[in-house]
Amino acid sequence: MNSLRVGFARVNVDPPLGIPVRGYYVERYASAILDHLHINMLAYECGEGEEKTVTEYNPDTGRYEERKTARHDNAVLMACIDNCGLKTEQCDMYRGVISEATGVPMDRIYIHSDHTHTAPSTMRESFEGEKLELIDKYLELLKVRFADAATEALSDLKPAKMGYCVGRAPERVAYIRRYKMKDGSTMTCPPINDPNIDHPIGELDQRVNVIRFDREGAETIVIMNYGLHADTLNLDKISPDFPGELARAFEAAIPEARIVTFVGAQGDVGSTHVFPEGGDMNDTLISFDNEMKSPGMCRFVGRALAGSVLQVYDKVEYVDVDSVNAAVKYIRIPANVPPKEAMPLAHRYKDLHDAGRDSEIPYTAMELTTVVAEATRMCNLENGPEYFEFPLTGVAIGPVAFLGIPGEPFTEVGRQIKTADGWKLVCPTINTNGKEGYFPTKDAFDEGGYEARSSRFKSGVAEKIIEEGKALLDELRS
Repeated sequence: MNSLRVGFARVNVDPPLGIPVRGYYVERYASAILDHLHINMLAYECGEGEEKTVTEYNPDTGRYEERKTARHDNAVLMACIDNCGLKTEQCDMYRGVISEATGVPMDRIYIHSDHTHTAPSTMRESFEGEKLELIDKYLELLKVRFADAATEALSDLKPAKMGYCVGRAPERVAYIRRYKMKDGSTMTCPPINDPNIDHPIGELDQRVNVIRFDREGAETIVIMNYGLHADTLNLDKISPDFPGELARAFEAAIPEARIVTFVGAQGDVGSTHVFPEGGDMNDTLISFDNEMKSPGMCRFVGRALAGSVLQVYDKVEYVDVDSVNAAVKYIRIPANVPPKEAMPLAHRYKDLHDAGRDSEIPYTAMELTTVVAEATRMCNLENGPEYFEFPLTGVAIGPVAFLGIPGEPFTEVGRQIKTADGWKLVCPTINTNGKEGYFPTKDAFDEGGYEARSSRFKSGVAEKIIEEGKALLDELRS
């Protein structure tokens, strides 16, 4: 029997101009708002929430008064914020703020960052002075906006039926971005038309997961889950990247619906075709890191993926939902501590980069980014720690499951998680309840490339996530 209720809220989280923008090893500061940033919040509950009595100050009467309000102990909240990624301790803080404001337990709160590279940095440790003050003010603003969004979504709960379908992304939207070169090396984002490129390493997962919630007397809410880097712009202007363009295109086509992108496993997936053909270069540019990026590229990717959702929107399979559940599981992963003999060169490269002297490092484009990222990782881990702990978060909405991973797993990780037994549909999502870096596969650690060389974790992290993620999904079914 279906007893699902779904609520939704969308709140603005635009930052002040001048705030650092996160996403590259290049300094950028927000010069303008190109497109608005949001927190999209979904609330799920089966049946009616019980009432509780709260005492609050009434400014109209000047007295503290009791009032009845719903208790949402069994609700689940799923938030998507337009941000490159919030660290685990930051997500814990915001989950605590949301829990205090709503009564929803922290373990039933799921915060996903869509990994746009044109949103404010939240890395306090990287800045000082005025830039740090701007970041701190923004982090405080997010406390208010997360609480607002959660409160609004719970107040918006309506009876709903859920449907799901799997579509397919069109050609030219996504590509594996790691390549085996003819000289035997591995390179992430090699130069366009480089004659030394041999073949991509890995296989795309072109499935587009679509979940639709038809609500009584309210907008239909849609979730789109697909694995692709939200990095198509290369600007110092604020934008949610392709998830924002996707929402505009889809909601223009179906005004009575709202859509939210929960990005899937994408650690090795970008939007650049290294051997462009036909109209691949229309309205796009080649960025400093050898990738196709521009507002035109963003429009193309967003509109194309909106079309993928529209193709299956009216063909979802509806299922009854009589329960929603969530759980968090912490796993321990050994740290990628560098050998002592590698440290002198690592410190040299990091010091040159920090001093703005990248021209003295004997690499360019994405190779420069790779050695700087690797040097930074080595310096940060020179004295340990020996291991890291981070959370995996599962959400079950009837026969549909989400597995939140606090970083950027390779597409093969997502592919394996989708095979978890007993579910109609499994949706892995990146940067969920944390952002801890890249999670490459064992093969990728052996092969090299930007993601593996910069990862804070030892080889085996991806396989551990697959194993423990499936175990968590099994617990949610039991």
